[in-house]
Amino acid sequence: MKLNIQKFKKSCFAKGAILLTLFMFMTNCASFRSKKENLALEENKEVYIRKNKSERTDFFKVTDAETRWVDSIYNKMTLDEKIGQLFMISAYSNKDSLHKKEIDKLIQDYKVGGLVFFQGGPIRQAQLTNHFQSKAKVPLFIAIDAEWGLSMRLDSTYRYPWNMTLGAIQDLKLIEKVGRAMGKENKRMGIQFNFAPVIDINTNPNNPIIGNRSFGESKINVTNKAIALMSGEQKEGVFCTGKHFPGHGDTSTDSHKLLPTLNFSESRIDLVEMYPFKKMFDEGLVSVMVAHLNIPSMEKVPNTPTTASYNLVTNILKNKLEFDGLIFTDGLPMKGAANFKPSGDLELACFLAGNDILLCSENVPLSIEKIRNAYNQNQFTEERLAYSVKKILRYKFKSGLNTFKPIDTKNLLQDINPIENDALQYELYENAVTVLQNKNEILPLKDLNQKIAYVKLGDAGNSEFVSTLKKYTAVTEIPFKNIDSLNIVLKAYKTVIVGFHKSDKAWAKHDFTKLELENLQKIAKKNKVILDVFAKPYTLLPLKKIKNIEGIVLSYQNCDISQIVSAELIFGAIQSKGKLPVSIGKHFEINSGLTTQKLDRLGFSTPKNVDMNPMILSKIDSIAKKAIDGKMAPGIQILVARKGKVIMQKSYGYHTYEKNQAVSNTDLFDLASISKMVGTLPNVMQEFDKNKINLETRLGDMYPPLANSNKKDIKFIDLLTHTAGLVAWIPFYQATLDKDNKPSAKYYSKKPLSNFNIKVADSLYLRNDYRDTIMERIVKSKVSSKKEFVYSDLTFILLKEYLEYAKGKKLPEIANENFFNKLGMNYTLYNPLQKFEKKNIVPTEIDSYFRQQVIQGHVHDMGAAMMGGIAGHAGLFSNAMDVAKMMQMYLQKGSYGGEIYFSDQTFDTFNKCHYCDKGIRRGLGFDKPQLEHEGYPTCDCVSKQSFGHTGFTGNIAWADPETEIVYVFLSNRTYSDVPTGGVNFLAKERIREGIQKIIQDAIIK
Repeated sequence: MKLNIQKFKKSCFAKGAILLTLFMFMTNCASFRSKKENLALEENKEVYIRKNKSERTDFFKVTDAETRWVDSIYNKMTLDEKIGQLFMISAYSNKDSLHKKEIDKLIQDYKVGGLVFFQGGPIRQAQLTNHFQSKAKVPLFIAIDAEWGLSMRLDSTYRYPWNMTLGAIQDLKLIEKVGRAMGKENKRMGIQFNFAPVIDINTNPNNPIIGNRSFGESKINVTNKAIALMSGEQKEGVFCTGKHFPGHGDTSTDSHKLLPTLNFSESRIDLVEMYPFKKMFDEGLVSVMVAHLNIPSMEKVPNTPTTASYNLVTNILKNKLEFDGLIFTDGLPMKGAANFKPSGDLELACFLAGNDILLCSENVPLSIEKIRNAYNQNQFTEERLAYSVKKILRYKFKSGLNTFKPIDTKNLLQDINPIENDALQYELYENAVTVLQNKNEILPLKDLNQKIAYVKLGDAGNSEFVSTLKKYTAVTEIPFKNIDSLNIVLKAYKTVIVGFHKSDKAWAKHDFTKLELENLQKIAKKNKVILDVFAKPYTLLPLKKIKNIEGIVLSYQNCDISQIVSAELIFGAIQSKGKLPVSIGKHFEINSGLTTQKLDRLGFSTPKNVDMNPMILSKIDSIAKKAIDGKMAPGIQILVARKGKVIMQKSYGYHTYEKNQAVSNTDLFDLASISKMVGTLPNVMQEFDKNKINLETRLGDMYPPLANSNKKDIKFIDLLTHTAGLVAWIPFYQATLDKDNKPSAKYYSKKPLSNFNIKVADSLYLRNDYRDTIMERIVKSKVSSKKEFVYSDLTFILLKEYLEYAKGKKLPEIANENFFNKLGMNYTLYNPLQKFEKKNIVPTEIDSYFRQQVIQGHVHDMGAAMMGGIAGHAGLFSNAMDVAKMMQMYLQKGSYGGEIYFSDQTFDTFNKCHYCDKGIRRGLGFDKPQLEHEGYPTCDCVSKQSFGHTGFTGNIAWADPETEIVYVFLSNRTYSDVPTGGVNFLAKERIREGIQKIIQDAIIK
């Protein structure tokens, strides 16, 4: 007995402990929910006071004509026809003829009221729309889910950013622009309803179905963005559908698979989830889509989806909130609804709850029968039916369906993919990309002379990001398999950019793998790291430690333009403007976002964003093609920039006429005389800016070896304007040829020797002492006493000698230290074969008069070649992008990338036409637009403030401060496989000038 009592006591104690534990668990769960709810209320505590219904915005006002049309249609309808209007059925343009016949039958036999299109293509959908409309007695509503544009459903269409990306943008006018663009495309496709915007407040990071589809977790941000998007679209005559009422943002279940439960009070849902709906109703939202949710606080019947809840749809949405627009159910085949009742009964329940349009019914005939029977059994009135059907007809009239015209498929693809879309996309990402961490102001990267590595994480493409990074400076991609070996390699680099690239598909998995997280932490622990995440914000949640990461950039999506814009931001071409639309654990609060410095480096955009007409600019292609086809040059590079943005960078043709290798944007061309303006002149301008020389400085004082020559009294101003009386050029090479006009063995060796070490071409080396002969000939050359213009190479040959004398360094070292390294001109150099492979250098000439070989990687200019490839007047190789950087620095009067290279005053002095009154157009080192009696070097359509230079090999680089345009044209026109008789056909046909004229014509005034 005693033993039994002890057992009983132990049993009671155990049960009590279990009950106590359960009680504490339930209490803690309630407390946790309460804390979560209180947190949400704290973050979203603003109370919205609704407008009087009469004060609401109305995009589509009622007219007498509308009422007459609606009544005339309704009064002729049978009961089944009226019921048919309640149904909007699924349609696909990528299915077979059987599907088409099924739709035909539902339209003709059951008089359904509309179609919602899913996957397919625009042309096919337009053709099907026309076909189905022709079968309908009453024109059909056409709807689509186009939350980020038609591409959500259709191929060959434009994709705008996800709502989460738009949520980072602070400028609401840009969001309205997106709405307008979407509206135009939808309208062109014959669509009346866009089931957008999603106005769910994504307060749950683990939400499996909303996530990126939401504008964020702030109800105010979500509302403002949604209103802007809606306003833009509805102004274009397309109806928006706010979804998913009353709010699907704080769920952890996908209603496509199960019925999610919202365990919040009605007051909390009214305050937070319903906030955007209430405000949008006042701002003119036409329609609402009701979600499939289980909300015990708002529907007493357990597990009743909100779509079938009379309390939610009628009592709250229609009566309390006074919404009288169209009410759609969410898709009825979704398990959140389909598990509630079988098809037919479900549709009836949703109609009785107060919905107007029943979406994607799985059994239309049965559903119509069920609703008809309910009507006949007086479960609802004629008045209730008329309320929905007449409302449907009203919006059909408002959309113009009363006078339906078939969709014209001519130019449809062009119309729904306008070139302006990219311009908007650039603006969106420029305003969205967000800097979350910037220790020691690592962003933007100012020092372009440092060694920078790029390491990729993730499994998606990164080509635009990497190629754009490399347009700013040398960035080395480091592939790796082993993290330890990677860190050994990274020791040689000062900064490591880690790009995390994931698929840009909306439903793709964006998370770091466990290994990627471990590798990132190991890289960050031992290196100075900038992490750039091209994925949704929640991707950052698993990062446990961020203190070792100096810079964190959130680029949101992994599309081409986001990659380009993000690279721009890293190097300071733009400043960061985005704000985080959601919170990221303990690391970053909502609205986090640092502003970075703009460094006035060249960026990238579209013509439209700098007020240029892209259609006119596209004519450049035909002129370039004319030059290539006419054998005026085998290959061409063209770059156009305006207002600090590169808007065109293209390559045409091939390295040679054999067409074995196409020209790429990174290939190097011989700059010829543009070397004067890019290599020598900026360094001379710095000396001038430091008051080492002035306009009156004499050449003998600048360079003492000339102190006793006939050139000692030449003034600096006359030297730079080519009015010093110097001879035009000296053909030094001619004296080194034998009787057969071949390189003489007296002066050349086929291999390098101690006294033959000046390489002038492949397997051709000049005597070392011949440089002295060249300088002696220059010093002894004649000087004319006439004050007239004679363009002379000797000017810049002597300026190189001056710079090297004054600096105690060779010109390449001077140019690299002062400009090329700082500007990120990593493709600009003398003797390029010392750094680049021959395949990366465009050949310049088939030399049959001096070196007797194809000249590739060696300077074309004979004198410069005989000076070792380094001369003040020629010798530089570069590409259009690098030349543009120098021209932009000039355009900005000596500043670039946050550094001042010389003063505004110095630039103005050098850019001035000092002797225009004497008929001499030149600035100091710069060429200027032609005067009235000349036809060269420009299109005669640029401003007098413009400046630049041409090059003998077929080049021009020109900048215009008045229009803020930089134009670079590089070619190898001197490479010819047929005799030209000395005719420069590129110049004769005015190819460069013709392109410049197109650029000027493209300016939108």
